[in-house]
Amino acid sequence: MKKNISKEEARQRIEALKKEINRYRYAYHVLNQSLISDEALDSLKKELADLEQIFPDLITPDSPTQRVEGKPLSYFKKVEHKVRMTSLNDAFSKEDIINWYNRIRKLLPAEARLDFYGEQKYDGLAVSLEYENGIFVKGSTRGDGKIGEDITANLKTIEAIPLRLESQEDVIQNLRKANLISAVEFLVAHFPKNIEVRGEVILTKAEFERINQEQAKKHLPLYANPRNVAAGSLRQLDPKVTASRHLDFYAYDLITNCGDKTHEEKHIILKALGFKTHQANKRLYALEDIFEFHEETARQREQLPYEIDGIVVIVNDNYYFNLLGIVGKAPRGAIAYKFSPKETTTLVKDIRVQVGRTGVLTPVAILEPKEVGGVIISRATLHNKEEIKRLGIRVNDTVIISRAGDVIPQVVKVLPHLRQGKEKPFRFPTKCPVCGTRVVQEEGGIIVRCPNKNCPAKFTEHLYHFVSKGAFDIKGVGPKLIDKLLDEGLIQDASDLFNLTEGDIKPLERYGEKSAANIILAISRAKKVPFNKFIYALGIPHLGEENSLLVAQYLESKFQREQKDLKIDNIIEWGKNLTTEELSNIPTIGPKIAASVITWFQEKNNLNFMTKLASSGITLLPISSEIKKGQLAGKTLVLTGTLKTMTRDEAKSKIRAQGGKVSESISRQTDYLVAGDNPGSKYQQAIKLGVSIITEDELLKMLAA
Repeated sequence: MKKNISKEEARQRIEALKKEINRYRYAYHVLNQSLISDEALDSLKKELADLEQIFPDLITPDSPTQRVEGKPLSYFKKVEHKVRMTSLNDAFSKEDIINWYNRIRKLLPAEARLDFYGEQKYDGLAVSLEYENGIFVKGSTRGDGKIGEDITANLKTIEAIPLRLESQEDVIQNLRKANLISAVEFLVAHFPKNIEVRGEVILTKAEFERINQEQAKKHLPLYANPRNVAAGSLRQLDPKVTASRHLDFYAYDLITNCGDKTHEEKHIILKALGFKTHQANKRLYALEDIFEFHEETARQREQLPYEIDGIVVIVNDNYYFNLLGIVGKAPRGAIAYKFSPKETTTLVKDIRVQVGRTGVLTPVAILEPKEVGGVIISRATLHNKEEIKRLGIRVNDTVIISRAGDVIPQVVKVLPHLRQGKEKPFRFPTKCPVCGTRVVQEEGGIIVRCPNKNCPAKFTEHLYHFVSKGAFDIKGVGPKLIDKLLDEGLIQDASDLFNLTEGDIKPLERYGEKSAANIILAISRAKKVPFNKFIYALGIPHLGEENSLLVAQYLESKFQREQKDLKIDNIIEWGKNLTTEELSNIPTIGPKIAASVITWFQEKNNLNFMTKLASSGITLLPISSEIKKGQLAGKTLVLTGTLKTMTRDEAKSKIRAQGGKVSESISRQTDYLVAGDNPGSKYQQAIKLGVSIITEDELLKMLAA
């Protein structure tokens, strides 16, 4: 959001945001269509709320900030809630929590001793359960907060929801065991006939995965996330369909007075009544406890059997909670402290074009900084010319950006309905933005490349690539240091790195004696490099990490047969006499890659560079000893989606260690597709080609065999 926005600009933006949010709300709640992620929608709502806070006179009754949820579906009986089902305001940072704390502190008596109760914030569907004389009689959705939908029959299919509460005697006995004497005394005298409980219906990750596998077998579209499946399941007209989804339920609030004085006591009573509450919930005594609970829960997030998107923090004392009251849609005494989102919305400030080490021109969106996945994102790749065309992106557009797992930040979607006439179309350059050479477009028109072999951008990017993790992996040597070394004239190419001394590093700005020593030590250690990483570090166009491994494996085997040492000089000699026929013997090396490798070895400058590396004392480590003949020997695997227990690179290393090969593309020669969370188009390709699809857990079992 702009810092110095005028009132008229704010008015226009507010009107556009209201229309856009309501459009998504209607699609989701009335039409059962999810057009964007919940996280992206939250981001739009947060922007709207922030603008309305700056200009409160622009708040109108029809603003989405003044309501809870959308209208109930027409084919369910309407239910009027006896007590309004509220929603929660969101916090995304420690600053937001501190501001919330200060606001409620001012509204309470000076002598009030504040403590809180922390809960996991389930990513499911909130429901209300009503019991008469201990029997479950009615269940409903939140709806608009006042009127929801009667889904009693569907809720009865969820085993976690008791059809009969524990008996009065058992409840009182359980509370005595918990030493909740005040509640015992109250319930002995006033055990309520009618009890209302609220909680969250969720779908576990495992069940979500099972349902999507069933969808795939039937060649039906895959579901986006567990929350959508849970919500859709509760809206089924046939309870049998709901029952087949194996939904779960956690109780989080007791509406009926049962003698509870705190929110913590509510949870104790809920458990005594027969409801499942989460054992991770805890009492929090100060702000520091809130932050610690948030961080602790974030660390556990991926290991949980269900999706959560943050924690809920509630003023523990019921008296103070009620005293704080409700403002707009939410109680003042509770707040949702969300995790850093995997998706959010932001503005495109500019589009710039970078030139990579192979001359490829890559457009990059310069963004208004936003936190995504725990990282402040200010740039996101737009990949290529065709992706810009597909997105229809313009400078000053509002966009959804995403960062999940180890995926680089990217623009997911443009929101054209928020355009206000200031947006500018982007024209892809016809000349290299670095050297001015006219660019060339490869077959198909996707890749645009600078053909100038001496383009400065290529040289710099090659240096960055040379020291990267997949190549020589020199700790402490990154783009910033390389730029300084180039500026000072200390290196002319990558081979010069291995001749640096501590005396070269220490005079550089922000580098002292200790850091200089560490860098030189890291460079020295990097002189011993696995053969495949060496091949990859050369930066041969089109020869990626996987194919570099295959070339290295082939060449190492060839040298063993010919009784040649694994030395750079022998590689140079091999490269001089290289033919397309020989390279075609290596799996996945097609004519395009073969031509690129041959051309590279024909360049005199490249051979001179390899000679300098040899003179610098580079030792090539064999890779055959690292590879086991495990269950994956001879198998080709492709990875898609976000993995839970390891990064992509870790998964690739483990597969290779068991003799398997990793490919970036699906073909009929692919043995397994490993599908993580939110699998992409490769999932559908695998189904069409009949490729076996396995989960991350199944892969881990194979690796352990």
